[in-house]
Formats: sequence, structure tokens, C-alpha cells
Amino acid sequence: MAKSVVYFTREITPDSLVRIYKKLGREQKGNIGVKISTGEPGGHNYLKPELIEKLVKELNATIVECNTAYEGRRNSTAKHLKAIEEHGFNRIAKVDIMDAESEMEIPANGKHLDVDIVGANLKNYDSLLNLAHFKGHAMGGFGGVIKNQSIGIASSAGKAYIHTAGATRDPEELWNKLPEQNAFLESMAEAAKAVADYMRGNILYIDVMNNLSVDCDCDSHPEAPCMADIGILASLDPVALDQACIDKIWTSEDPGRDHFIARVERQNGRHILPYAEQIGLGSRDYELVEID
Repeated sequence: MAKSVVYFTREITPDSLVRIYKKLGREQKGNIGVKISTGEPGGHNYLKPELIEKLVKELNATIVECNTAYEGRRNSTAKHLKAIEEHGFNRIAKVDIMDAESEMEIPANGKHLDVDIVGANLKNYDSLLNLAHFKGHAMGGFGGVIKNQSIGIASSAGKAYIHTAGATRDPEELWNKLPEQNAFLESMAEAAKAVADYMRGNILYIDVMNNLSVDCDCDSHPEAPCMADIGILASLDPVALDQACIDKIWTSEDPGRDHFIARVERQNGRHILPYAEQIGLGSRDYELVEID
């Protein structure tokens, strides 16, 4: 079997983002959603509108998001829209909070999740660009395109369902029903696979490795980045892509890598990758192609 191709550029600019997207060689048609994290107010590491604007406009795409399941400024549509405005995303494109009005179930058929509960507006999109900021994460160890496609596309109830490995849909019960760590990681992979299956593979994947904090963009007071920016990676295979990003961290000579690795290891974060491969989301076997 041929290895999955992962493209890489060290340059992190609007033009390089467009260039690496085009290297994927797959034209997206119809109604295109660009899934990003709009970032919790107070945080500052999320992908900025200035970086993504050129690509989003070239695709004539809609930025898509869903509400959170934790206390903060994005757990209701009204507050989330205000955060989006403060961060400037509504000035570069239409923004759709996909669970603003309702949610829907899509099949998951996993070991932990029977269904994935997503924003109902997902049904309005012909294809997605999963545009993730690769970073650390307090619960998952790290967050890349797999997390962006699982937690990120789930409704508030869906987020609770994933975090508890199917124990509850109630965000208020989430923190009292957290499962064993690997069950949470596996649930994220199952939810990402459910979205991939629902979209019939019409998803392209990009990880931007900048502002490499050990904390997620969902943190309103994240640690400052502990490593220098690495670049942008893109693939048609989300497992290969997140694996390539992890490998970039592990092989880095940056003195901050140990702190980042410690966060990933604390949460056994890499476990999600072989499990995602096992359930057919993608392959960890890849070829890195530099485009600089």
C-alpha cells in the first residue's frame, strides 16, 4: 500500500497556506465549510484571521464552528458570536455556528460511541477544510486535525458525549463522568471517523504548527508558546498528518520540546493515532514532501 503524502512548508504566511492547500490537488466544490477554532477570548494563540483570510476567500467558504461544553465565552451562541466578532472572523467570511439551532446524530458504530452528535448545519456542506492549529491540550495531550474534527464539530451535547466516552450528553454532568483516559482518546478518534464517513471523504486537512503552547485555544489563559514555529503541514489523511506533526515535535532540537512532549505523554496523547489507524480513519505510514 502506498504511503500517505504529507506536504510541508516552513513558511507560515497567507500565500504559503494557499500554496500548500493547492498541493493537495483536490478541488472542493459546492458549499465549503472551513472548520477552525475561533479561540476563547483571552487566549491569543489561535489561527488569526489575517493568516487564513486569503484561502477562505479564494474558496468562497464559510467558517464553521460549534458551541463549547464548558463554562466560558463560547458555550452559548450569543456569547460565541461575540467572541467571533472580537477575534475578527466575521469580517473575513460568513460564520456558521452549526449547532446554534439544533443538532443531529450521525452513525459512529464505535467501541465507545454508537453515534456522534454534531451541529445540524453540517448537513448543509458539500465538503470541509479541516484547518487546525496544532498545539498541546490539557485533556488530549495534543490537538490537531483529529481533535478539530471530533470535539470541534460536535455540538455541546456531543462534546459531553465524546469526553465521557458515551456516558452522558449533559454538559453539566461531564466532569463527574470522565472515563479512563484511553477511552476518551478513542472516543475522539471514533467521532472524527464518524464525520469523515458522513462527509464521504470530502475533507481536506491542514495543521498549522505555530504558537506551540502546551495549552489549547479553548483556554482563556494559555501558557506562552514553548517552542519556535515549525511550519504548515497538509494531507488528505488526518492520521498521517497528526502523526507527522507529532514526529516534528519529537525530532525537534528546540529546547522547549521537552515541555511539549511532557504534556503529550502526561495524557498518553499519542494513543489516539494507532487507534485512529485501527478503526480506518487513516494511516500513520506517510511520506513527507517539502514544498519550499
